[in-house]
Amino acid sequence: MCPWFDPWRHHQHNPVPIGRGFLFSLTRHTEYVISFVNVVCLTNPPQMQLIKTVFVALLSVLFLSLNGQTTSFFQDQLRYPRVKNAWKKCRSTIETLLSKEQIEQKNMQIFIRAFKNEGQLEVWGKNKTDSKFKKLKTWEICSKSGILGPKLEQGDGQVPEGIYTIDRFNPSSSYHLSLGISYPNATDLKRSKGRLPGGDIFIHGKCVTIGCLPMTDDVMEELYMYAVLARTAGQKSIPVHVFPFRMESDKMNRAHQTILGKKWSTLWKNLQTVYAHFEDNRDPGQWKYGTQGGYVAAGVK
Repeated sequence: MCPWFDPWRHHQHNPVPIGRGFLFSLTRHTEYVISFVNVVCLTNPPQMQLIKTVFVALLSVLFLSLNGQTTSFFQDQLRYPRVKNAWKKCRSTIETLLSKEQIEQKNMQIFIRAFKNEGQLEVWGKNKTDSKFKKLKTWEICSKSGILGPKLEQGDGQVPEGIYTIDRFNPSSSYHLSLGISYPNATDLKRSKGRLPGGDIFIHGKCVTIGCLPMTDDVMEELYMYAVLARTAGQKSIPVHVFPFRMESDKMNRAHQTILGKKWSTLWKNLQTVYAHFEDNRDPGQWKYGTQGGYVAAGVK
């Protein structure tokens, strides 16, 4: 878990994980109205039914007036100053690279993978109809936290290792911009053995962290925009693979001679299968959680 607690709900502006920003604004103001209604109902019980009727009517008018007004996820994100500025700065770089790799913005998908020991994060891209991803960028993770091995519990300072997805976009993070990682997953919960596993793991800016993947603000802006473009193009699930190191055979053999390698042998052998699948196919694959823990290729019983 990041030490300065980066969950979206504690920021002045809520992030926009899906396309309709008005829902978040409406929700925020609805909370104020509900609080007012509760106070009035407590002090004036006879007025309760009238207040409820008026409140429901107002909400109905709002939803009806907004019905049919759709905005893309991209347009929704541009409402936030940091995202708008990031797009202004990165647009030419991104569009040039996508054009070079023959990836269309309206059809793009991305894949992110990180290597803790090497301190590197990669973003890969492709068109929806392509079978293989192409590497777009490799960046340095600008600060490290913990040691090799998975995250087990809240406050251990560890960066998770495993298969995740981007589950939150925070355009107003305390750490410039941030992308939430779907830790803990079912495998993490099983491994934590009843301990509080922690959470709120992000890829974020500001280059400071305990337990997250911090980038410089400039890098985070570009990565964030790739993720926004992919989500806008319809990619509901952006995969993120976090490895202890680049899991080639020679590095695995050396790792197994270490104390940590022996301790996490089962996990790392499992993650090596995931790593090798992408290296061989340039596709992250489809994985499910095994009944004994770990990750199993979809379709394998």
